[in-house]
Order: sequence, then structure tokens, then C-alpha cells
Amino acid sequence: MSVRNSLLPDFDHEMALTRHLLERLPDQAFGWRPHDKSYGLGGLATHLAQLVHWGSAILDRDSYDLAETGRSRTPERASRAEVLELFDTHVAAVRRGLVEKTDAELLAPWSLRRGDQLLMSLPRLSALRRFLIHHMIHHRGQMTVYLRMQGVSLPPMYGPTADEGM
Repeated sequence: MSVRNSLLPDFDHEMALTRHLLERLPDQAFGWRPHDKSYGLGGLATHLAQLVHWGSAILDRDSYDLAETGRSRTPERASRAEVLELFDTHVAAVRRGLVEKTDAELLAPWSLRRGDQLLMSLPRLSALRRFLIHHMIHHRGQMTVYLRMQGVSLPPMYGPTADEGM
């Protein structure tokens, strides 16, 4: 089995789980935040939808320089429909890019830099898992807490929830 074909089922599965969760977003609560230092619900939802774009940055370049990009943020989306549109656009682009890569390209080194400083170098495949899939799982977990605090029924992820079975 190719490296790409071993990653695609995980990518598809995690993106589908994330989309199911984003479909539960209550538009009326986008401004709600659990704490002053926390993302608002709309901000976290936008971050979840936008972070998929990291996959394109990893697939399309040999490195990513934090000094060039700074800490710019995608403007917060104002509704579930806008979040889902952003998410779906990025998922489709990353999946297309992933399908086009060879094993050699996926195993090639990819680096995270800040100017002249090398922060890390790892195989592109590992960068995809770490910065896209694992990062998404982390923020998806946060989102389940936000939704629970808003009284939203949670969909099953890796097993049944208190709200729904598999």
C-alpha cells in the first residue's frame, strides 16, 4: 500500500467527523465564549475550518516560515453556513493535493522555520499528521466542550456519546 493510500482513510475519516461536529454549530451562540482568554464559539469554529489549509501549505511547499506570515488570522465567520463553506473548500483542496503526491514527495523533508531559525524538520507525511490531523482533533475536542456548554447534542466520534449512539 502506498503512503498516500495509508493516509487518505484517516484524512477522510477525521474530516468527516469534524464536519459532523461543525454541522451542530448554533448560529445564535457564535459570540459566546467560556472565558475571557478563550476563543469565542465563532472564532473556534473558524479556526477549525481554516486550519485545514495547513495541509495545502505542507503539500505545496518544502517549508513554512512563521516570520513571513506573522500571526494573521482568518476573519471570523458569522454563521454555521460560512464555517462549513470555508471548511469544505479547504478539505477539497487538501484532498486533491494529497491525491496528486507521490510517496517520495510525502516522505520528503518539510521544515517549519522562523526566519533563519529551523524549528523542526520532519517528513511531509508526519507534518500532515501533526499539524493538520492531530491539531484538528485537539480543537475538535475543545469544540465538543463548547457545544456541551451550549446544550447542543454531540454526535458520536469514536464511540457513542451521552446524546447519541453509533
